[in-house]
Amino acid sequence: MKIVIVGTGYVGLVTGTCFAETGVIVTCIDVDQQKIDKLNNGIVPIYEPGLDAMIEQNTQKKRLFFSSSLKDNLGDADSVFIAVGTPPDEDGSADLKYVLDASREIGRYIDHYMVVVTKSTVPVGTAKHVKNAIQKELDIRGNDVLFDVASNPEFLKEGNAIEDFMKPDRIVIGIESQKAESLMSKLYKPFLLNGHPLIFMDIPSAEMTKYAANAMLATKISFMNEISNLCDTVGADVNMVRKGIGSDSRIGTKFIYPGVGYGGSCFPKDVRALIKTSHDRKFPLKILMAVEEVNDFQKTVLFTKIVDHFHGAINNKTFGIWGLSFKPNTDDMREAPSLKIIKKLLNAGAELKVYDPVAMKETRRLLGDTIIYAKDQNEAIINVDALLIITEWSEFRLPDFQVMKKLMRQKVIFDGRNIFEPSEMAESGFTYFSIGRKPIIL
Repeated sequence: MKIVIVGTGYVGLVTGTCFAETGVIVTCIDVDQQKIDKLNNGIVPIYEPGLDAMIEQNTQKKRLFFSSSLKDNLGDADSVFIAVGTPPDEDGSADLKYVLDASREIGRYIDHYMVVVTKSTVPVGTAKHVKNAIQKELDIRGNDVLFDVASNPEFLKEGNAIEDFMKPDRIVIGIESQKAESLMSKLYKPFLLNGHPLIFMDIPSAEMTKYAANAMLATKISFMNEISNLCDTVGADVNMVRKGIGSDSRIGTKFIYPGVGYGGSCFPKDVRALIKTSHDRKFPLKILMAVEEVNDFQKTVLFTKIVDHFHGAINNKTFGIWGLSFKPNTDDMREAPSLKIIKKLLNAGAELKVYDPVAMKETRRLLGDTIIYAKDQNEAIINVDALLIITEWSEFRLPDFQVMKKLMRQKVIFDGRNIFEPSEMAESGFTYFSIGRKPIIL
């Protein structure tokens, strides 16, 4: 089989590369010629563990190609996937400009039956717009080529995307014809050998499934963060509460870890888009509006703890920060809690020294020289008044506390991810604040 992927962002690259891994001939298209040139020279524009090696392997085996010309690559393709960005508009809705631009271009050059698949996260009803845009171009050409539109939402976690794609919990596909179902079944057959479910449904249901899944996960996060803040006021330990409720199979242990709020390219955008859709239908989703409100508040919790501990006197204090990306194993800084915390500290007159294993370049692009970039985690805490842990990278979990005590001016830690145990902090001689647990004040 041969497929074309329009878009070489996170979803497009992972999708195309993983399909190539199963023997499909894949061409990834992007209008950015500079990005295509880099990919053809082995330079991958995003950080995702294992992706660069897989791209190299499949390009060498002539299964994965990169081009800026959709026209030159549609000729013998069985299917074309639209995997372009859908950035949030000012009103929170998903901007479909790039999706519809890709659809119109497909309509200008399609010359045989194929399935056009929306892989981008798009609101319910988008498939109809895609179909109309393609058909309009065909009508202009006076061409009666038949085609189908399908919806195939992605469920990839940044930092674990390859594993998620190759061994999916489920594959959801919205279709409107038996012919499209047959083609998509063939394409995904290699991923079903281990019993992973392939779920076919109508297209609007598939489009809604993506938003509903992310909204549910965001809800679990915000719920647990609300509980953690209540634990702070009543003296309970949120980690004990988490274990107690997580042992209930109806609840489970995933996405109930308290922290400093969710970020990234999916949850914030998708929650807002679903809220906007509900308002457009005059059926406001009150729970999701609360989820967003809680998440915005949660990004201020660590700052509030800092202000309270230092009695408001943050001006001229120096803080070290471990972790900048919105989650581990990615360099993605989109809506990262660290950005809000950093800006609040800077506005309060603090000096910041930061370290992240992979997100330093992107942070510098966003914040410039307003902060100091350390070469490693120890350099980030030299002569600081406190350490802030914002992203739970694995390398932060077992530091040498004795070395840290020698480097830090004041032995104070604000742990936004609860990666340390309060008892261990007390034994090591640190004043320690976390989320939803009693502070250790020495």
